[in-house]
Amino acid sequence: MSEAEANLKPLDDDEPEETPGYVPPAQKTWEEIQNLDADDEALVKYKQTLLGVTPEELPKGPKNVVVEKVAIVPTDEKGNPVRDPIELDLIGDISKLKDSPITIKEGTYYKIKIIFKVYNDQIISGLRLHNLFYRKGIRVTKDSFMVGSYGPKFEPHEYLTPIDEAPKGMMARGKYIIRSKFIDDDKNSHLEWEWAIEIKKDWQ
Repeated sequence: MSEAEANLKPLDDDEPEETPGYVPPAQKTWEEIQNLDADDEALVKYKQTLLGVTPEELPKGPKNVVVEKVAIVPTDEKGNPVRDPIELDLIGDISKLKDSPITIKEGTYYKIKIIFKVYNDQIISGLRLHNLFYRKGIRVTKDSFMVGSYGPKFEPHEYLTPIDEAPKGMMARGKYIIRSKFIDDDKNSHLEWEWAIEIKKDWQ
């Protein structure tokens, strides 16, 4: 790792922009939501269908949100996948992910996939994926995606970002460090990690 890469400024120095006029909803537990409008039979049945399980059946975990994987999904210009996703495991030691960059052919269209689970009895509102891109220690771009609000379930949730295009041309080739943060409306940071992509003339 170069000295420039080692001196990247903290992720907190560049938080996602606030949406004007947006007020985060009050956080409620699964049980509180179940008990809302308890006298409305149709709404109660709808919520039971939506939430699926009783409080006793909710999946229990060490944290309310566990981010399991991030992936690059190569697509065509319409967003249809053209190659298998290139996944990185975010369970366990993530300290060296940036040392093994994902190779991307220059000019490739792609999406970023985030795979995560929500546990316990919390409805997590306003989940957001925030990425900062650095090259040779200098931030070149950033993006922030509203992932949405999610409740607990046993199966993982998946979110795909809108389509983007990798830079192209000889000057654009090289290694890019991505500093990612998965946060919610209450400013809880569920995971922060660094990973890397390497833009090349062709796929390896």
